[in-house]
Amino acid sequence: MQDTYTFKEIPSRRPNTPLLDRIDAPAQLRELPIDQLHQLARELRSFLLWSVGQTGGHFGAGLGVLELTIALHYVFNTPEDRLVWDVGHQAYPHKILTGRREQMGTIRRKGGLAGFPKRGESEYDTFGVGHSSTSISAALGMAIAARMQGIRRKSIAVIGDGAMTAGMAFEALNHAGHLNSDMLVVLNDNDMSISRNVGGLSNYFAKLLSSRTYNQVRDSGKKVLQGAPHLMALARKTEEHVKGLIAPSTLFEELGFNYIGPIDGHNLPLLVETLENIRELDGPQFLHVVTTKGKGFAPAEADPIGYHAINKIDPLPPSQPKPVPPATPRPKYANVFGQWLCDAAEQDERVVGITPAMCEGSDLLAFSQRFPERYFDVAIAEQHAVTLAAGLACDGAKPVVAIYSTFLQRAYDQLIHDVAIQNLDVLFAIDRAGLVGEDGPTHAGAFDISFLRCIPNLVVMTPSDENETRRMLQTGLLYNGPAAVRYPRGTGPGARIEPGLQPLPLGRGRRVREGSTVAILNFGTLLEPALQAAEALDATVADMRFVKPLDEDLVLALAEQHELLVTLEENVVAGGAGSAVTECLNQRQVTQPVLQLGLPDRFVDHGKREELLAECGLDAQGIRQAIAKRLKQMAQAGLKVAK
Repeated sequence: MQDTYTFKEIPSRRPNTPLLDRIDAPAQLRELPIDQLHQLARELRSFLLWSVGQTGGHFGAGLGVLELTIALHYVFNTPEDRLVWDVGHQAYPHKILTGRREQMGTIRRKGGLAGFPKRGESEYDTFGVGHSSTSISAALGMAIAARMQGIRRKSIAVIGDGAMTAGMAFEALNHAGHLNSDMLVVLNDNDMSISRNVGGLSNYFAKLLSSRTYNQVRDSGKKVLQGAPHLMALARKTEEHVKGLIAPSTLFEELGFNYIGPIDGHNLPLLVETLENIRELDGPQFLHVVTTKGKGFAPAEADPIGYHAINKIDPLPPSQPKPVPPATPRPKYANVFGQWLCDAAEQDERVVGITPAMCEGSDLLAFSQRFPERYFDVAIAEQHAVTLAAGLACDGAKPVVAIYSTFLQRAYDQLIHDVAIQNLDVLFAIDRAGLVGEDGPTHAGAFDISFLRCIPNLVVMTPSDENETRRMLQTGLLYNGPAAVRYPRGTGPGARIEPGLQPLPLGRGRRVREGSTVAILNFGTLLEPALQAAEALDATVADMRFVKPLDEDLVLALAEQHELLVTLEENVVAGGAGSAVTECLNQRQVTQPVLQLGLPDRFVDHGKREELLAECGLDAQGIRQAIAKRLKQMAQAGLKVAK
């Protein structure tokens, strides 16, 4: 049965958790009698609420799989049995039960625990994740490796219903069924529309279908009927129809899996019994569990989207009034995009908005409500999103694909093959460009300039503030061909946003400060620290705006007037905007010292964005010091460094 206790608020003080405090590894969990698991779950839920309240982070997903997490570690011999979490938003209870309880206060902080499973952090994190729909493929690889080594161990993939929409998940299911691999796929389904299937009857049949007796009878029957193909076909059809009456099993059975469920994912005794049965079965197994995102915390159950993640809760003394928010808070870059898209769609009925399951994150909610016939959320299917846009563009629409930089990586072939080669009129609004802070390297948009600028026909724009973002989006919409505008997470410097829909001259940058000796060529939202560094050095600053087409006239003029060019971008140096500048100089046979500043040739770990920029030398102080160092080196080498 379910624990019906529901928390109404997040604990302000660390809760009393005597049972949980005894669990430093799953082996200790497995020593508990089953009748103590309900108490453990309640303590784990209260600790999770408190710890996330202290740090902020992903929230609702972990609450939803809390009982499932306990059951998996209770039944299976982890880490010997391989447990792979898809995406990883739901992995906080897993981290708590696997020896990291007292480190939860450091999660998503620089030098602390990662917000997702990470192989280097714990032997229980068998696969590093962050993007969706990878778990089944990874778990299948582990199952094959175990077979090759003659090791009897289980591989378990836990995947959500949202992640199951991606084609990669079905590719893996098809392959696993073909190989008859010894693995378990757990579908964590928190879509309330199928909750009607969860009840006494479905729970009973789940027990039956997972039992060794049932499976032995089924397998024996197959052997008996092998010599009578007509009877075998009849028996198979009969089994499919009977199972189809109680569960949506047919698809997974056709892929070669033994389907079990759906069952109540918050019923611990049922979960344990079902998993114990499955553990004894060979071959590919598929367990369908139905859960409630945010389970056990009333506000999260009522608003699972709003409580997907939360910020740190700072308690105030009773005597201190709540701070008054600013009258006009600065819009986020995503807000600038969302407003522009609505304005553009108002003026042009051909404008279409497409997102791969990022409606709220990309601020498309208003557009979806105002223009429902022109809004398409394709779920977690980035490849389809891009090719859908290509098809729309073929027949006269103006598709705008709102996508995170890190997720555009998943549709690179479609970007080249389906859009760029055909020179189709598709605009990519690339959110979360550059460092994203606490989500770490799996979500950083560190490579898009490098992998975009090498594609023919594609215009690549890097706005420096909110108003520039709006104008570049309009420039890309009006451009007859593929175009991309990259902008970061969060807020900008607070630039005044001009009304209207005014484009920019294509491929033209602007000078924003005049100086001498050094010229800083800025690409993107590091303009503010660039100007601060320039003040200390009396350097010229140019806001380049376009990576492609590059303003070559401006580059050559700056090279002629200065002794050192400094390129600045929140993208890896390798193949980035700085490389475009050096290529331009080489083509024009201009010999000029160039200092390329950007993200280093390594994956930058999680932390606050400001901390990470400083670590990478991309804050004002780091930029100034790097330039001063290069000028010193040039002087020591006998190069002229002043006009």
